[in-house]
This record gives sequence, C-alpha cells and structure tokens, in this order.
Amino acid sequence: MTEEMYSVEQVADRLGLHVRTVRGYIRSGRLRAVRIGKQYRIAAPDLDALTGQTRGPTATGLAEVSSIVQIDGVDRAAADRLGTLVLTSANTAHDQANPLRVQTVYDEQRHRMKIIILGAPADTAELLHLLDAVLNADNGLLDREVHDA
Repeated sequence: MTEEMYSVEQVADRLGLHVRTVRGYIRSGRLRAVRIGKQYRIAAPDLDALTGQTRGPTATGLAEVSSIVQIDGVDRAAADRLGTLVLTSANTAHDQANPLRVQTVYDEQRHRMKIIILGAPADTAELLHLLDAVLNADNGLLDREVHDA
C-alpha cells in the first residue's frame, strides 16, 4: 500500500501558508515529515493530523453493530454447544475484511450465558437469526432444565 506524499511547497499551497511556515511546523514537531536528501516529504495522514481531517472507516461510512444476547437457564454443556455453534457461524461465510467478533461468557452460579457480537449489521442480523432459530426450536441442543448441585 503506497501513501501519498507531499512536498513542503505542495503543503504550503494546500494550506495557503508560506513555505517557511510549513518548514517551521516541521522543525517544531507540529507536522511530521521525512527528510529525503535535502527535501522534506509529508505523508497524507500526517497532513490530515495537522489539519484535523480524518481518513479511514468512519469517513467511508462503514457501520458496526454491537449486540449482547443473554440466555438464562442453560447448563455448562449447553452453553459450550451454543458457543461452538455461534463461533463457527461467525468464522465462516462472512466478509473477511470486516469479520464478526464474537465472545461468549458463561456464569456458572446464575446458569446464564452472554454472547457479545460486534460486526456489520447484515452479518450480525444473520447470526442473531441463527441464534433465534436455535433457541426457539425444540431440537434438544439446549436442555433448558438446570439442576442445582
């Protein structure tokens, strides 16, 4: 990946400043630059940092959803099976550039499981639909009866 680099003169033109002012910013550390031979080169992100502009995911309009699913009344074995199902689903057939991030937590004392999902809205919705189908089906995957020891 190549970064766009600017000369001191180009930065001065873009910002409407004198070349000496830009060099002063570089010498004082206000503007990061790389010295190549006798000239300075300024990377686009460093120029953006000086001007307060941002580049990246927020500028491109990527959306991310965070969801927490709480499931009460599950035993350790059912929580392990459900966790495996969710993690397997999250790691397959999704956008590899923006993968779903999933974490599961089981509270032994309360017989409660929490599933935390972070990712794109469509991928998160697909995983939530899977969870809904599994939790509302009479398929024996989850034994809802919890026996206190």
